[in-house]
Amino acid sequence: MELELRIFTEPQQGASYDDLLRVARTAEDAGYGAFFRSDHYLRMGPGDGLPGPTDAWITLAGLARETTTIRLGTLVTAATFRHPGPLAISVAQVDVMSGGRVDFGLGSGWFEEEHAAYGLRFPSLGERFELFEEQLAIITGLWGTPSGEKFSFDGKHYALTDAPALPKPAQSPVPVVIGGKGAKRTPALAAKYATEFNLPFVDTAFAAEQFERVDAACREIGRDPATMTRSAGLVLCVGRDDAEVARRAAAIGREVAELKENGLAGTPAEVVERLGTWHAETGISRVYLQVLDLADLDHLELVAAEVAPQVRV
Repeated sequence: MELELRIFTEPQQGASYDDLLRVARTAEDAGYGAFFRSDHYLRMGPGDGLPGPTDAWITLAGLARETTTIRLGTLVTAATFRHPGPLAISVAQVDVMSGGRVDFGLGSGWFEEEHAAYGLRFPSLGERFELFEEQLAIITGLWGTPSGEKFSFDGKHYALTDAPALPKPAQSPVPVVIGGKGAKRTPALAAKYATEFNLPFVDTAFAAEQFERVDAACREIGRDPATMTRSAGLVLCVGRDDAEVARRAAAIGREVAELKENGLAGTPAEVVERLGTWHAETGISRVYLQVLDLADLDHLELVAAEVAPQVRV
């Protein structure tokens, strides 16, 4: 089993930039593969969400200059939040600022309340998916246009005329992360545009089926399915003993039994076994560890010391 472990945060639940910087630096020092964050403007569930939301790409721009090796990305930027031309510029700039360490996650958007809270239009699911599809075409098209040439696009929702397609990201191509449960259109889009397909918070049976759909979509367009990285996202709650596991579960308002069933919870040995099951049953090579208590840096260090070495062999 060889798994890359990445840290995934939900700062809309209540985190400042400085909180995220501490987590990112701890993750980098501990040897995690990447620091990711959600792209949300409104907290979910209980709590006050203080000090308020932080913008995903402004956060990553700051981290690009204050870290040196860890990769940075979003799970996932919502197509309803930004226009594709300016978004392509922002992501390319952060990639250059980081020295080529960005992974770009994009999705269709889903949280209606945050759109209402911040005055963002929330189209129907069908239209959101159309926006998502056009944005993938535009953003990757802008990045992939040779220097000195122009990019144009005439779609149902967006039209670009003679864009200089600048700036270019440091990477070519920038890794693109797509995920979701859709049975047909999502796998097809992933096969066309993505380097990684991510499934957050599902079980192994569903994940295995969906990854097979993605593989089939790759084969349909002549792409080798082995070129698609498979990844999962799972909530993290690890302790040296049962008491520490229970304390960490209580800190995030969850039950230990539920976390063991749906996430990665328990002692390091239990979590290594759980990761082995995921790897064997789904073929994943990467896991995003959803860390909900951002003040508990010992949690990250424990997993890096006692779980990571056992899943990298």
